[in-house]
Amino acid sequence: MVKTLRTAIGWSQRELGRRAAVSQSMVCLAESGVLRDLTFSTAAALLSAMGARLVVDVDAPYLGDRERQRDPAHARLGAHVLARLRRAGWETRPEVEVGGDRSRGWIDIVAFHPESRVMLVIEIKTEIHDLGQIERSLGWYEREAWGAARRFGWRPARAIGCLLLLATEANELRAAANRTSIEVGFPLRARHLEPVVLGGSMPTATGRAIAVIDPRSHRRAWCGALRIDGRRSPAPYVDYADFMRSIGPGPRRRS
Repeated sequence: MVKTLRTAIGWSQRELGRRAAVSQSMVCLAESGVLRDLTFSTAAALLSAMGARLVVDVDAPYLGDRERQRDPAHARLGAHVLARLRRAGWETRPEVEVGGDRSRGWIDIVAFHPESRVMLVIEIKTEIHDLGQIERSLGWYEREAWGAARRFGWRPARAIGCLLLLATEANELRAAANRTSIEVGFPLRARHLEPVVLGGSMPTATGRAIAVIDPRSHRRAWCGALRIDGRRSPAPYVDYADFMRSIGPGPRRRS
């Protein structure tokens, strides 16, 4: 690029060196590509003298929702789900890395039940921002989970994508606003998911599952129904902030 610009402008190597405050020999070596210790500052000086600008950029890959996966509420939900599944005899793997060079994601939890050979591909959300994006990510994770299962030595017969939401009134409102999409995209509900997570049974219905969870609850049936599925009781938390306050110093225990 230095040689191309210099030739287009009509300068000699000596003239470019004078304007860039470097020697003619350095210009020659830079243009021939044999100057092994060419620094960014020298390269920038050569280009800047001709009105160009040196830009160093990184074309980063897509990282699937990594920042939200690291927030404390998400971590609390993940730990709760892992503990419940392991107690029920599931083999589990948290934060399973999937993808390739241009896209990289982390499945929140992949779980396998050795007896039924059911595999759960679990996406945990503290808030619903874009249901369409959640569905696209979950679809990608479901496809990638088969390869992950082989790496773990699992031989699943069926995979079920699961969206587990923090039990808040804010999420209930978002679910109600997206009721049609949820009915189409998530035909399995808490009543279908409960016998699966508790005993690894194979559900008769097909499709993805959706349920709400409260990580401070000690109830055996830990996958709760959404209000659009007929639940009458209010959610235990108003929103994400209310949940965070509840798990602050000295949180009260919930039944």
